[in-house]
This record gives sequence, C-alpha cells and structure tokens, in this order.
Amino acid sequence: MSTPTQAGEPGRERYPLAMAFPTPGRLLTQAYRELDMALNGDDVARKAVGDTHTMPRPWDPGTIEDPPMRAELWEWLEAVAQWVNTEHVWDPSHLVPPCWPAHPHLVHEIAVLADQRRTAGRALASDALEEWHRYALPAFFARRKTHLRTACESRHHDWPARAAHLRFHDTQEHRERHYTADVDHHRQVVQLPDQTQRLHVVDGHRVDPHTGEVY
Repeated sequence: MSTPTQAGEPGRERYPLAMAFPTPGRLLTQAYRELDMALNGDDVARKAVGDTHTMPRPWDPGTIEDPPMRAELWEWLEAVAQWVNTEHVWDPSHLVPPCWPAHPHLVHEIAVLADQRRTAGRALASDALEEWHRYALPAFFARRKTHLRTACESRHHDWPARAAHLRFHDTQEHRERHYTADVDHHRQVVQLPDQTQRLHVVDGHRVDPHTGEVY
C-alpha cells in the first residue's frame, strides 16, 4: 500500500482521494442563476432578467465586462485548471501549462470546459458527467496537445504565429479595398428594373410578368 505524500513534498497530496470541483464566486453564481431563469423560467422570470443577448456567459469570457465579475472568472478558471491538472492528468503533455492565460485559445477552451463540468456535476444523474469524461475532457486534451505540442512544458514560448498575425493586421487596408471594389461592382451590375417598365398590358389590365400581380 502506498504511503501518503509527506508535507512539503511536491505533487498531489494522497488525500482526499477525489477533490471537489471548484465552485464559482458569488457574482458568477448570480450570473448562472439569471441564465437559468432566462432558459427555464416563465415569462415573468425571463422579463425580469432583461435583454438575454447582453447577459454575461461565464463560458464565453468576452461577454463579461464587469471588472469584479471578470476577476471572479479568472480566479475560478485558475482553480479549475489546477483541479484538472491534479485530478485528471497523467500524461504531462496533457497538463494545462502555468502560462495558460497567455494563450487565448486555452482561455476560451478552459472556460467552456469549466462550464460543462459545472453543469454535469449539478445534474441529478451521472449521464452528463459520463459525457464530460468521455468526450469533453479527452477532446480538450487532444486540442491542447495538438496546439501547443511540447511548447511551454519547461518555459513559456512566444506565439509562433505572431509575425503572420502582425502581417494580417498590417494588410487590412489592402483587404478593405477588395471589399469596397466588390460592393461597387455589384452596385453597377445589379440594377433592379423600373417598376413601370415591368408592367405589361393584358386585356386592359397591367400585369407584372415577374410576380403575376394584376394592377
């Protein structure tokens, strides 16, 4: 029988055998409550939450503009990243790197992974959690391994696509000229016929040959 990890020894502590999934803070919990009202509530509840298009969605960090709520989001996702590394990682290539906030694709993916795990953990049956274990988590590991490969295992690596990304931004004006030229081209060739020229006289009535409408 293995012995517990000694105090101060690096690595996962032996106990507890399974650590609880981190819970979001008060503001995020309130955001989730309002989202649930908008999704499952009656007309009165949906009216009370206001415009659903502008509601903050914790799985989509860009929708959260309130600074205190964003601070809670980063705190929660940090806890989730540590929880995933502790509870679900054996292969080091699957580890969420400590520099994950410097990788926007990981920020977005961890937010979705955290949201789906929270939802699955709150279900009254195990089906959703089985789906998370079977599909969501392995897919996250596969994308993490594909996107980062061995980068950031020992230290953070700068974005390999930075030069190409800067070139993309530098050539925006060139692309916009193409957009404008395309729109101008369609303004010239797509001319709707004048309504009076489309009307034909049949038995004393004017008939639109395109719609069949009789005037």
